[in-house]
Amino acid sequence: MDVDARELMTELREDHRNMAIVLDLLETLVDEMEAGRDPDFELFDEIMRYMTVYPDAVHHPKEDVVYEQLREKRPDLSEGLDDVPGDHRDIARLGSLLRDEVEAINAGAAVRRDKMIEDTGAYIQRLRGHMRWEEDDLFQRIDKMLDAEPHQVDVSEWQHIKDPVFELEIEAGFRRLMQSLPPAA
Repeated sequence: MDVDARELMTELREDHRNMAIVLDLLETLVDEMEAGRDPDFELFDEIMRYMTVYPDAVHHPKEDVVYEQLREKRPDLSEGLDDVPGDHRDIARLGSLLRDEVEAINAGAAVRRDKMIEDTGAYIQRLRGHMRWEEDDLFQRIDKMLDAEPHQVDVSEWQHIKDPVFELEIEAGFRRLMQSLPPAA
């Protein structure tokens, strides 16, 4: 497959914008919990299913493909970037734990409110910080590589997988999440 690496970078940046919107919505659910109210746990579940089936399973592996190309083609630009895939695994682990907690609540199990607030806050903070770092550092390095050698970057492993919430064909399992998002500007 002949894919332009810049196209992939554009998609990764768009994914970050979409993920930030979903994290904003997740923060409103945390605010409800902090105020002593029960949030919409079905919506919470949809959010965490989305975060684990798209960002963790599709978005981060695409970043890993480009990151590996940076390490291979331009070691001078990858200095100090020890373990991007490890960061992605940690974020996925936090997301899976949070998804398990929400699924337990929806199944009728008791989960401490303060633990749920703490775990959700930690997940949001970790993912936002990671995305900010990627935008400010990693993606800038990749852009430098692409500016110098646009045709030497192999992203043939990448295939476009539609975002189940933000692309035209919204999957039925994410309708509640889609309806809860703010209107597009």
